[in-house]
Amino acid sequence: MSTEPETTEDTEPGTPGTGQHHGAVPADVDTGGTETDPGARQASGAEGADAGVGEMPEAGGADAGAGAGPVAGAEGDAAAAGEHSEAGGADAVSESGQVSEAEDADAVSEPGQVSEAESADAVSEPGQVSEAEGADAVSEPGQVSEAEAELRAQQVERERIEQRKAEKKTPIESGTKLSGTAADLLAAVRAVESGEKPAATVFEEPRPAPRRSAPEPERRPQPVVPQPATASTAPAPEAVRSVRQVLAEGGAPEALAPQVAATLGEGAEEQLRADPWQLLRTPGVRPEQADGFARSLLGAECGPDDERRGRAVTGWLLEQAALAGHTALEMPALLAALAQRGVPEPESAVQDAIAEGEALVFQDALEETGAPAPVATDGDEEDVERPVRVLVGLERYALAEESLADGLGRLVNSVPKQDGSAEDWERAAAAAQGSTAELIRAVAGQGLVLHTGGEASLAEPAALLNTARSLGLRAWAAAHGPIGRSRFAALLKRSGPAADDPGRAGEAPAGPGGSPVATVSGLLSGAEGPGRDADGALDLDLLVVLDAPQLDVETAALLTESLPDGARLVLAGDPAVLWSVGPGRVFADLLAARICPQVASRRPDPGPLGELVSGIGIGELNQVEAPGKEVVIVPVRDAGEAVHRTVQLVADSVPRAIGVPAEETQVITPGHGGAVGTRALNAALKERLNPGPGRFGGFDPGDRIVHSPAPGRALPGRVVTADAEGLHLSCEGESVVVPKERVEQSVRHGWALTAHQAAGSRWPAVVVVLPGDAAQALSRPWVYTAFGRADRHLSVVHGVEQALPRAVAEVPAKPRTTRLPVLLAPQVSGA
Repeated sequence: MSTEPETTEDTEPGTPGTGQHHGAVPADVDTGGTETDPGARQASGAEGADAGVGEMPEAGGADAGAGAGPVAGAEGDAAAAGEHSEAGGADAVSESGQVSEAEDADAVSEPGQVSEAESADAVSEPGQVSEAEGADAVSEPGQVSEAEAELRAQQVERERIEQRKAEKKTPIESGTKLSGTAADLLAAVRAVESGEKPAATVFEEPRPAPRRSAPEPERRPQPVVPQPATASTAPAPEAVRSVRQVLAEGGAPEALAPQVAATLGEGAEEQLRADPWQLLRTPGVRPEQADGFARSLLGAECGPDDERRGRAVTGWLLEQAALAGHTALEMPALLAALAQRGVPEPESAVQDAIAEGEALVFQDALEETGAPAPVATDGDEEDVERPVRVLVGLERYALAEESLADGLGRLVNSVPKQDGSAEDWERAAAAAQGSTAELIRAVAGQGLVLHTGGEASLAEPAALLNTARSLGLRAWAAAHGPIGRSRFAALLKRSGPAADDPGRAGEAPAGPGGSPVATVSGLLSGAEGPGRDADGALDLDLLVVLDAPQLDVETAALLTESLPDGARLVLAGDPAVLWSVGPGRVFADLLAARICPQVASRRPDPGPLGELVSGIGIGELNQVEAPGKEVVIVPVRDAGEAVHRTVQLVADSVPRAIGVPAEETQVITPGHGGAVGTRALNAALKERLNPGPGRFGGFDPGDRIVHSPAPGRALPGRVVTADAEGLHLSCEGESVVVPKERVEQSVRHGWALTAHQAAGSRWPAVVVVLPGDAAQALSRPWVYTAFGRADRHLSVVHGVEQALPRAVAEVPAKPRTTRLPVLLAPQVSGA
């Protein structure tokens, strides 16, 4: 690909904007509703200017003229589950031309939270890998792989939660030997599993925006004796054969048999014959496709009023809500969605699902603001009617949310273990300054503390961790991903000697590189961290969880349940970033509940980038001075030019003018599909930076990749080699081998990521691509997250015109329905 610009334009240092000299952008802009046509023209005021960062004219402006219109052929994507992946709730572009808010987390599937499964990106932002598939991680012979350990942990933890409750009362081609509906069904399932397509959302009004598939949370097994990973999680061949026969009878693609058998488990054939709509439980299958399968099997007996269909569609809608970030749905919203799906008696369908144990119903009391509370007369308080909301949710999320509330209540109401005298803690606090001293004092006497702030504020948890270890506490930190882990470990090393001297902390073990820092998934799986004690709890006294907004309810429940009595938990993070790919908004709910001390850092992020991102956090896209070209705007007029400029920036301009090599520059874009999604950008970047035939599943040695060992997790890395054993990767210094059959579902090229995939990581240079068809995907948290991933330099390939300042000023995070605030109230009041 040529590096010469196809058209001329100004490239402006400063703040992203249009129509103003040197990038100034008005903060208040009227909101719009239509997507910008990718072909809309944005006129540039200068000629002969290379878009490279090092050759930018000092004068000139970009006057944008936009044509609005739907985007044809745009494609949606999931996020890992990592998106998220941008697991998630992620920002994916739907096939209808709409942009979902979820980015695959990007579960490679970057749950675009199926994701803001941005998880989906969630609805995914979508792109969810099945549990059976997500369990296929690579381990040394005779050892349990991390993903398999997570799945075992999930089962053990669910049994534990239930016991507690009882005591309390390739883009797939649809051709190959298939055609028509069968081919489309196979393609839909494979697209969702691989993260290439978001599951549809049904609760977005007025436009249903697909969200990224919700990734499975990272899970950690209880301390049982590890057994060799000889037993495969794949279904038995006999079960697959029997399911294949049923699928063939119903006109469904037989290639789906392994996924269906794994999803339905034992007796899958009998389940399908008794209830063909059970096919809807397979990721990627939609109600209309399950209806066609049922008609083929049942014939005249099949009808829209079949109670089996009503139950199945109810469960499917609740799954879609979870992919969109909700832990439950209000009854009116669920009934309306059922009616839209052609269920003639929605109320009966919900009651049937509840009676069969496929859903749970809750009545949560509401606090009316601005009105006096009802007053009981004659001392009969039970007769007073209190306003309630009726919610319906899936059991797994309901139990996780209740378990999380129990665990948080235990931390809030317990007395922390007294390691170190009060005088020692106070002496350490006095030696610190400002909000660092506040954090140390809060942790000294409380079991649960919240800490908020940007990147610079991480110095405060680092000081806390070093202080705690110097006082003899077994203190650990856990980051969202390996890049965050490495950065925090380096910060610990710079900030004090305690992290490098395990002997000063009661012989506490150290993590990778000798620092007491792990990833959340590694901590829960046992692959990293201090391990478990005899009672199954984490063998530590203090846990600092970084990137806390990325915690979904299931992961947060596992963490709190894993803490021993008397332990301290600090949840630290930036509340302005995107929420988790998985369901819930744990950190935001805790901040709103005010059940424990909250310490807000007073350390601002430095420089022009810090000033820009801080303004976005409060809804202002300010003009900033960037004398060192810390912020550069590259206006583009269409999708083709956006791809060309992005490749030019990564391969030539940023290395030449900023001094950051291409391998340390990360591209971030709103979704996976479309003309400027991650797939298109990765293809163009590979052609320029590491061309090759893609002999192993489309990959060559040296390719940058993102690996999703389980839904919702995204591990950036690089391809080392490939052989009969699988694809060999290097992910932040760790060797990973992905079996050949898992490559398509769990590995993507990684030069370009979604924002959910990038959450929790930072790079020296970042190129954020904002194509015209992504205007409706933008929100303040998305822009804040994407722009905030840059350490030294940010380039914005700008094609959305006024949609950018409008998103920053007027588009907050999508609301999520959760029960955690209601569940926390009695836990705290009972103290």
